[in-house]
This record gives sequence, C-alpha cells and structure tokens, in this order.
Amino acid sequence: MVFIDNKMNWVPGDGSKIQSIEMHTGGEPLRVLTNGLPEIKGKTILEKRRYFREHFDHIRTGTMWEPRGHADMYGAILTEPVTPDGDFGVFFLHNEGYSTMCGHAIIALTKMVLEMDIVKRKGDKVTLRIDSPPGRIISTAYRKQGVVERVIFRNVPSFVSTRQGGININDSPIRFDLAYGGAFYAFVEADDLQLSLDTRHANNLIRMGSMIKQAVADHYEITHPFEEDLGFLYGTIFTGKALDTSHHSRNVCIFADGEIDRSATGSGVSARAAIHYDRGELEPGQWITIESILGTTMQVRVAEVTSYGPYTAVVPEVSGIAHFTGRSEFWFDPDDPLKKGFIIR
Repeated sequence: MVFIDNKMNWVPGDGSKIQSIEMHTGGEPLRVLTNGLPEIKGKTILEKRRYFREHFDHIRTGTMWEPRGHADMYGAILTEPVTPDGDFGVFFLHNEGYSTMCGHAIIALTKMVLEMDIVKRKGDKVTLRIDSPPGRIISTAYRKQGVVERVIFRNVPSFVSTRQGGININDSPIRFDLAYGGAFYAFVEADDLQLSLDTRHANNLIRMGSMIKQAVADHYEITHPFEEDLGFLYGTIFTGKALDTSHHSRNVCIFADGEIDRSATGSGVSARAAIHYDRGELEPGQWITIESILGTTMQVRVAEVTSYGPYTAVVPEVSGIAHFTGRSEFWFDPDDPLKKGFIIR
C-alpha cells in the first residue's frame, strides 16, 4: 500500500499473493486483507462491496474458507475513503458473504491503522472517521505510549423494528425482538429455550440460531428505511444472564452460515441498547457491560436519541479492546483445484 496525505491509494495486484494482518477482538478473529488486491471500483462503500462480490468473490472464499481459513473466519477489506473528510473505508467478509456492519472489526481496525501508522495521528486520544456499508462510524482510540489500549466507536442509528414477534420451530412457539445495530438481528431469551450460553453447547446454539434465523427471514419482511442492500436478517442473538454478576448480561450471536461470534458482537450490543432503551430499561449515558460466549466483554451506552426514518432510534457508543495475532501471506497457485477454497461445517 502507498499512503499519501492519510488517504489510501492501492497498488493493484493480480490476486495471486495476498497479504493480511491478523487480529482479534474479544476472541473473534479479524483477517484484514492489505496487499495484493485488485482495484475495487465504486463511488460508495456499498458500490465497492457490490463490485468486489460480483468480480472477486473468489478472494473472499479463498481467504475465509479452508485451507487458508475456517468456517468461523471473519475478514475486512480497507479502501480509500468515499467522503471528503473520511480517514478510510471498509467492508466486511465472512463464510456466507458480506455483512453490513461489524463492531469488533471497527475496534480492531482502529488499533491497526494507528499502531501501523497507516493513518498518522498524534496524541493519546485520536478520533477517526470511517466510511462503512451502513454509513459513517466515528471511532476514538485511547493510547498510552503509542499503544491503543481501548476503542470507543459511535455507531449508526439503531432501532427496534419488531417487538415480540412470533415464530414456530418444531411446533414450539418462540418469541423474539427484531432490532438493527448496523445489521438486523433476531433476539431470543436463552432461558425460554433452555439453552446454555457457553462453549460446551456451541453446536446446539448454532443449530437453534440458524433455524430461528431462517424462520424469521421466511415469515417477516425485513427492510432498512433508506438502503435496500442493508435490509436482510444477519443473525440470531441469544441473551441471558451474565456469569460475572457485575455484568449486565450475556450475548451469543449466530450469524452468516452458522458462524458463532466469539466476541459480545459490536453491532449486536448496539441493537441491544436500542431494545433496552425502547423498554425503558436503559437511560441515555448509562454504560452496561455485556459478555460473550468466552466471557470477554464490550460496553455499550445510548449516546443520543434521534429519529431514523419511521423509527425512534438511539445512537450507541460501544467500547472494546483488540489485539494483534500475526501477519500472513497467502499464495494462490493457478493449478490448485482448491484455490478458491472450500468449507466443511
């Protein structure tokens, strides 16, 4: 990559060798594809994502799926900003395709671009303007001696679109709330289904979460107020009691094609903030801590209340911590019959 005036200008590649930075936030992986990518055309992030999906989806499958990735891999591609004051753009990859928003990735990318001097800024508190599929994300890094120790990002307006909807799974009624936090999720109380929110029961959570996602998508129309490309159900989030009594609750998110989020899910806790505000359970400015399936945490609060199309919405702020895990270079042998990857669940 070549960087001029803090704006990203890609050196196009042919896709035969792709380099990445490996990170995690709360245990959820993030593979950031950095070098070797072809030119990604488009005037907006959604146009760039659409162009990549139509022309270069083999890069997604080749880096997310086996043998280079795994069924629960998650990725991001940085782009040049698409707004005059933006610092960079980003869209997100996973086993099924492309998500609309990813909080754990925003937290990790904030750390990455600052600690690797991709965006050069001074000071112990640095604010970045990120162009993402659902809109502008404002991310603030808190640094000590150049190391980003915590990130707080301000998400897009988040809202509840369905209160206490109902579906049937195997002739059993299930109640859910449908809420948006940059992506749409169906929220189900784990106790209602006698589900345990821990890693020992991961396969059962994936099975039930996938069934609920399909049933909700089949029976409910899911639309975004302004953008058709954002109007689909991304996953199911099971909520329950926190193991640490000082925390508010626990989140386990099943998204894409049966992926289980290791983190508390940044867009998910944003939607949770909208739900709890809607119920009168969360006051503006009040931070709550939500656990992941691993016990790692994110914090969320309602920073602002606003209108968003027909909805009363909240503007959430989410706090979390990310870490580097490595650097990779992937080779794509043109004679390899499996060069586009494969997936086994």
